[in-house]
Amino acid sequence: MRLNNEELRNPAPWEHAGIELPHFDREAMIQATRQAPQWVHLGAGNIFRAFLAALQQDILDKGLAQTGIIVAAGYDGEIIDLVYRPYDNLSMSVTLKADGSIQKRVIASIAEALRMDRAADFERLKEIFRAPSLQMVSLSITEKGYDLSRSGETLPEVKADFLAGPAYPASYIGRLAGLCYERYQAGRLPLALVSMDNCSHNGEKLFKAVEAFALQWTEKGLAEPGFLAYIREPRQVSFPWTMIDKITPRPDEGVKNMLLEAGCTDMRGQLTSKNTWVAPFVNAEEAQYLVIEDRFPAGAPALKRLANAGVFFTDQETVDKVERMKVCTCLNPLHTALAIFGCLLGYTKISEEMKNPDLVKLVEGIGYREGLAVVVDPLILSPKAFIDEVLQVRFPNPFMPDTPQRIATDCSLKIPIRFGETIKAYLASKTLKVADLRLIPLVLAGWIRYLLGVDDRGEAFTVSPDPLYASLARSLSALKLGQSGPFHEVLAPILSDPRIFAVNLYEAGLGERVEQYFAELMAGPGAVASTLRRHLGSS
Repeated sequence: MRLNNEELRNPAPWEHAGIELPHFDREAMIQATRQAPQWVHLGAGNIFRAFLAALQQDILDKGLAQTGIIVAAGYDGEIIDLVYRPYDNLSMSVTLKADGSIQKRVIASIAEALRMDRAADFERLKEIFRAPSLQMVSLSITEKGYDLSRSGETLPEVKADFLAGPAYPASYIGRLAGLCYERYQAGRLPLALVSMDNCSHNGEKLFKAVEAFALQWTEKGLAEPGFLAYIREPRQVSFPWTMIDKITPRPDEGVKNMLLEAGCTDMRGQLTSKNTWVAPFVNAEEAQYLVIEDRFPAGAPALKRLANAGVFFTDQETVDKVERMKVCTCLNPLHTALAIFGCLLGYTKISEEMKNPDLVKLVEGIGYREGLAVVVDPLILSPKAFIDEVLQVRFPNPFMPDTPQRIATDCSLKIPIRFGETIKAYLASKTLKVADLRLIPLVLAGWIRYLLGVDDRGEAFTVSPDPLYASLARSLSALKLGQSGPFHEVLAPILSDPRIFAVNLYEAGLGERVEQYFAELMAGPGAVASTLRRHLGSS
């Protein structure tokens, strides 16, 4: 069975293999989408295919909509050429449930797949953005995709776009802003721009990035003066905040072999030139949440009609609370803690780490004790129940091939939110003492130890990609495993940097504690495991 339109016309072998097929007329959906597009998504990665495209499939299967999604890749356009167009924009979704059962499903809700860096495709996107029917443009481009500068310097491609204008931008957000200008010129048509990336106040982050282009272009006379007012008017262009949660690891070799045994062919993965591992299938966990601020000036999307799928439409304050609950307390800090110590201890699966009693105590303590003390309850989801699901169902799921190495990517961007916000909450509290924080400082010390690129056996490993790694590694280059302290001279410039930790750790009263933990972790081979055991009490 090959994953393409022609093969799906014979459903018998797919059904025999236990693979669920779409229950709608795909050709009619594609035609309807081309005539009156409603949803464009930027970012063609795994979370889009496993979650958002699957949600739209549910909507189409239930007859709640007639149109699908148009997806466009900006950063890594090869994804479109490798795993979209060769498979007629179909993908195989494999849900790995904690009870061992597996759901296999062909996702057929994508009507069109485009590359933003291909001239003909970008012209097609301009046409789509001029369509009055378009309601929503969502994004999953990772947190760093919204950055217009690095180390205080405007990125070269952004600077070039500021000077060149909206016709043919080269940067990701520049292209989006250019497409919005097309919509403005088509009659100031309304639109919702919806970030679905895991970053704090993602809607505000997206607004500021798009606004920067509108401001530069209007000031330089490269766009009509009214374009800036259009972007700034929420009744015309809205930037809803969201919180999204679903773990979608890179395509797994075991899942590929399972699909091959079921009769599927050509399921091989490939590496793009930008080092993205892609395949015709995606594997993901069952749990999923999408909380969206209900601001859609062009009309509510069909997503709002989908019940019991982990999707919530609410107000901005509630989205903010849910996002803070997840990112600052109930999931992301626990994930990052496991990632850091998992890499140091040689683990290659998050689920295997959950068999280590010290690591379990570590994340339980960070979540239930240090985190829940300052968590904001969003009311639509219970923080404690959320942690319960994370630690009892999601992380221990042995069928989920998620790795600490993947989660450790871009740690310097994650730490200020995932741990710094909790530290700030303790500092602001009238009843809690920051001195009571023991495990969060241990994780911060573990991250500095991780940056040495030497595991607990004393063997070198590859540190996951991180925008600050090169500079941090230089600062730590004189340190060697087994070296005794004091480490203050080396660590002080790092631990006092609020860009990394959201606070100056010394001013917060935690810098010396992190130094102490770091010294313990540096004692020699086996020091990471013994330090965890010493502070977490396992025998």
